[in-house]
Amino acid sequence: MNPPDRFPDRLRPARLVPCGYDSHYMAVELSYVLVTPYSLRKSRTGGIIARLLSRTGLELAGGCLFAPGRELVEAYAATSAGAPDPKHRRTQELIEAYVRKNFAPDAGGRPQRVLMIVLRGEDAVQKTRSVTGYIVSDRPSGETIRDTYGDYIEEDGRVVYFEPAVFAAPDSASARAHLALWASHADADGGLVEDSVVFPAGPNIESTLVLLKPDNFRFPNARAGSVIDSFSRSGLFIVGFKVVHLSVAQAIEFYRPVLERLERAGDPAAGRSHWESIIEFMCGTRPGDCPPEMLHAPGTEKCLALVYRGVDAVAKIRSLLGPTDPSEAPAGSVRREFGESVMVNAAHASDSPENARREIEILSIAENNLKRLLEDTAL
Repeated sequence: MNPPDRFPDRLRPARLVPCGYDSHYMAVELSYVLVTPYSLRKSRTGGIIARLLSRTGLELAGGCLFAPGRELVEAYAATSAGAPDPKHRRTQELIEAYVRKNFAPDAGGRPQRVLMIVLRGEDAVQKTRSVTGYIVSDRPSGETIRDTYGDYIEEDGRVVYFEPAVFAAPDSASARAHLALWASHADADGGLVEDSVVFPAGPNIESTLVLLKPDNFRFPNARAGSVIDSFSRSGLFIVGFKVVHLSVAQAIEFYRPVLERLERAGDPAAGRSHWESIIEFMCGTRPGDCPPEMLHAPGTEKCLALVYRGVDAVAKIRSLLGPTDPSEAPAGSVRREFGESVMVNAAHASDSPENARREIEILSIAENNLKRLLEDTAL
């Protein structure tokens, strides 16, 4: 039996993948986590992602930032955000009320931000559930995401404060149903949600792109989340989130200014060779080795694109990122802590608002691929 073909830009609810070097195959499924508006406002996204990837061992398969409308909020609440758990049935009404109150647009019509993270792997739903934890914990200890970031406080048998931090499906059937529901609303409610955050008049409000490079995804680990956590010090808001597999055509356009700079710097041939190495690192194939018919095919390497928005966003992110050469980056910067070389240096960040707009368009952040990816799996 031959292993299945590899489709890096597709999500599958169930498939077979090789295990070791023998003929044994294991079932793979999708799971999801929804990061609540409160967790996003408190900049806990990086810590949550770090725990999910490092403790489940699952693959970050996709993601989408939503500004959910009332139709999606009501549908999700009605299908039971947590579904009745035999151990904690009494929390069901609390969960539904929380979703309706906190996921829906506010009284002024301003939408809230909700981040969907899609994970893939063997027994993904149960692994995700074990790391997120239950709504009610008999012995909260910081072991799970909800132990650390959530709260459930009772007084005299009455719940006086409830913040779940994240939501996850209780079983595989619920995961499939919930993923299909959110995917069906991704075009209308998901993608680039810049209007979900309101700023006072006057300050220099910008959006900027951060692209976490493939070195963060060599294996499931906390690194991608830790990088995001470092950027949380900027005080900016995440308004876009997308897992991307750059095609050669996208990478060529994305790094065209780098090629022009390298060719002007001295030896054009050496500059082009280095530029082709960058393309190969980012998408898996050198431009000179890519057949024309494969130029627009998704690459084999994974990146994570985030759009940050706020006052002086470009300068704030680049200050936290540090210079291109990690050895020259200051202590505490992303590249000093996570970079290895001039090319393998953890992340890219836009150097101007104009380039940010150009790069965001190249990666089609506003056209989030969650709906297409999930539909391709015949959910």
